[in-house]
Amino acid sequence: MKTVYLVVLVSVGLLAFSAGCKKDVGKSRMTVKMVDAPGDFQQVNVEVLQVQVNVSGEGWVSLPTNAGVYDLLTLQNDVSATLVDVGVFPAGRLNQLRLILGNQNTVMVDSVSYPLATPSAQQSGLKINLKSDFAPNQAYQVFLDFDAQNSIVTQGNGSYSLKPVIKVLSIDPI
Repeated sequence: MKTVYLVVLVSVGLLAFSAGCKKDVGKSRMTVKMVDAPGDFQQVNVEVLQVQVNVSGEGWVSLPTNAGVYDLLTLQNDVSATLVDVGVFPAGRLNQLRLILGNQNTVMVDSVSYPLATPSAQQSGLKINLKSDFAPNQAYQVFLDFDAQNSIVTQGNGSYSLKPVIKVLSIDPI
């Protein structure tokens, strides 16, 4: 009887120990940069508050973001804005990247600044599909093209809204 009790006790202990040991898949690092192509506006200012990535099995992970207002039209001719300098996240499949915008979004036309309406982007964020695998102990650089020209919509009443057109230009190991 003592032998059965000892076997059960050891088995329960091993089960508890193995359940507490989560497989360490390692970490990946990411730099996120943003660029733009020329547009027919004087300025297109977009406030970026947060950058997040969606990792399979982990959910959304916030990256340390260089929050601020970025004039997209200055991000041309090899000029980029660094949204995330070094973000660390669990290695694996990244489904999406999300930009959370603030409310300081404007467009300048004929030297007049107009607010940009961005209702869905402020609440749920701008989701950009990545669908890429990120290896453990590897650093990556992601370039996003925020197409200002095709992202600004003139409304019938003379106001402007932001319907973001963003694509991933590259995901490169560094």
